[in-house]
Amino acid sequence: MFRDQRNVNRRNFLKSIGAAGIGSVFGAKAMGEVNEPNAPKSEKPEQGLPQVPTRKFGKTGQDVSTLSYGAIQLVDNQVLLISSLKWGVTYWDTAAGYTGGNSEICIGKFLAANPDVRKKVFIATKASRAKSIEDVEQILQTSLKRMNTDYVDVFYGVHVLNNMSQLKEELKPWAESAKKRGLIKYFGFSTHSNMPQNLFEASKLGWIDAILTTYNFRLTKDPAMQKAIDACTKAGIALTAMKTQGLKVESDSDKQLMEHFTAKGFTEGQAKIKAVIEDERIPAVTVGMNSVAQITENVAAVLDKTKLSLEDRMVLEQYAQATCSGYCAGCANICNAAIPQAPYISNIMRSLMYRNSYGNEQLAKQTFAEIPAQVRARLLNIDYSAAEARCPQGMPIARLMKQAIDNLA
Repeated sequence: MFRDQRNVNRRNFLKSIGAAGIGSVFGAKAMGEVNEPNAPKSEKPEQGLPQVPTRKFGKTGQDVSTLSYGAIQLVDNQVLLISSLKWGVTYWDTAAGYTGGNSEICIGKFLAANPDVRKKVFIATKASRAKSIEDVEQILQTSLKRMNTDYVDVFYGVHVLNNMSQLKEELKPWAESAKKRGLIKYFGFSTHSNMPQNLFEASKLGWIDAILTTYNFRLTKDPAMQKAIDACTKAGIALTAMKTQGLKVESDSDKQLMEHFTAKGFTEGQAKIKAVIEDERIPAVTVGMNSVAQITENVAAVLDKTKLSLEDRMVLEQYAQATCSGYCAGCANICNAAIPQAPYISNIMRSLMYRNSYGNEQLAKQTFAEIPAQVRARLLNIDYSAAEARCPQGMPIARLMKQAIDNLA
């Protein structure tokens, strides 16, 4: 947590929680009365809690909380939504495919029980696995029904965009139509691979409102990524950063990283969030949070006003260099060019990330299953030496492909 001299220090932060009691975080109504379905209403109003700061969401001009609640593993836990609201985490990020649709359904149950909350939250969802404009429309309609809402604030019409060819020309008139029909406010895409190229090209289009992009402390020194972020900022495209933890790699370097930031008064996870959110070009970071403890820890990171020092950033950079062989930076164009017969290496790396870092076996297997069966069938028969030689991270690609087959096939 935080030292006493900070604006939101450890003592005051814990005191603000303790004033109402940890349990009453769920019953308190910082944004007005909210209820868990089938649960009794709170008899006491909550004492005020510090609220997460907001930033303008690109050219939309709308304010969003700088911390977004990532509902990637949300199934049926209303307490997490209530807890996020208490701290002012009003930007919720979900997708049609998260937890088999249950993430959106859980949000829908909450909004049905608390209809007044809808105008206070900013909801983003995604067209998971859409292959056509008809799919995009159907997925949006399904998402609206699941979430008991007439509209979503941001709709990422292409989820997991690897290259700009996936952004079909017909999506532009469809997005305009969806806006006119009042179904969406803003349109964009999410990208996990080839981020610098995708962001830079999107900045020139003139009709993309928002992009959800992988961005973390490992990528802050990438000149191409910085140029792309500058271009999007100039174009007014709102960037939400995801995958901000940049994959935890168990090693001596990981231990040193933890010890450094513990001595400074906060966790390495909080430091990684701060490394991104201190960049004012980024309106928000979205983080998957599966417990009240995770929510409060991440809230503390964005409430704290202390900036990372040059030493802190050097420690993060050294850690990134020491553990780069365990992290896929999403430069899919390099490995795809090296192994054209299996242009899904970064997708497989993402499925392994869901399993190894998130502990989400279901999502990992679902992501792996999206790779064409004929490609999966020959993964063990491919020579990956060319891709390994070109990989900027020096990843053991052949070994990781075998790991994916052994654990996810």
